[in-house]
Amino acid sequence: MASSSELKSAALMDQMKLHLASDAGKDLVKKIGLVYQINIAPKKISFNEEIYVVDLKKGEVTKGPYEGGKPDATFSFTDQDFFKVATGKMNPQIAFMRGAMKVKGSLSAAQKFTPDIFPKPSKM
Repeated sequence: MASSSELKSAALMDQMKLHLASDAGKDLVKKIGLVYQINIAPKKISFNEEIYVVDLKKGEVTKGPYEGGKPDATFSFTDQDFFKVATGKMNPQIAFMRGAMKVKGSLSAAQKFTPDIFPKPSKM
């Protein structure tokens, strides 16, 4: 295990790191060029969160709060809901309307945060 995390989402973040190193990932960085902070809570938003930064300016994923000023947008999810959104099982707009996703920062930046930026889960 690469991460000492209980979260299903941690494995996704590990895949995201590899994805961003690929050609598809480099295209994303060119296309999006934004920094997202993602706060993922095991059960309840804002409690015991693990924080990740998906930096689509530099093309990297790091654990811990963003150090380079303010992220363009910050999202808060529960582990389960983040997993659903990132794997395309839940639409981000619907997640937002249901309160399953909280957003701070630029809404135009937030709208570019779609399941397309995540690697497709490997077909088993």
